[in-house]
Amino acid sequence: MGMGSGYFVTGTDTGVGKTRVSCALLHAFAAAGKTVAGMKPIAAGSENGTWPDVELLAAASSVSVGREHINPYALVPPIAPHIAADRAGVEIDLEVIHQAHLELRKKADIVIVEGAGGFLVPLNDHEDSAALVQALGLPVLLVVGMRLGCINHALLTAHAVRAAQVPLAGWVANRIDPEMAVFEENVLALERRLDCPLLGILPYDQSHDARDLSPLLDIARIRMGS
Repeated sequence: MGMGSGYFVTGTDTGVGKTRVSCALLHAFAAAGKTVAGMKPIAAGSENGTWPDVELLAAASSVSVGREHINPYALVPPIAPHIAADRAGVEIDLEVIHQAHLELRKKADIVIVEGAGGFLVPLNDHEDSAALVQALGLPVLLVVGMRLGCINHALLTAHAVRAAQVPLAGWVANRIDPEMAVFEENVLALERRLDCPLLGILPYDQSHDARDLSPLLDIARIRMGS
């Protein structure tokens, strides 16, 4: 089973389950015998002084790394990263994130980097999440939040990933709307059109532990190369 040194997890929108999928991926790679580390370069939205996504990624990692490397930019308000950073008087610097990522790469076989929001979310006045992915040199895994409208969101995201000349290595269907009509037909439509492997379908149930979900993801299907 060929495996790269890591992946960037993006989503069709905010709140579609990127953290859930990232943690499940970490457990899946760990079960395959790899040392793993999760990274959330930019976290916006703290609860009582902690960032839940960062805590979950740290808990799913098998190596011990500093919080400053897992999460170089911890922003308090749950708003667009570049606005949150501006309010905090900081500018998000891709080189800072790149250096933190290199530190994680030294300690883990696989680093799973979870993006903030969608693929084109601005990070500062002149760079967006796509530029970050290019800087890190990682293939992308796409989390599709399965709800009405997701086909368009998924295809637009795939188009943006390819326009950035970044490999789209696979996608995950995450069921976020239990009432979604014609769910299976939507999955099939995406399978036909996304032109990258479907790694798995995660059920609607917010109580699931990421470790329990990891067997539902087939990491052997992740596309290698471009």
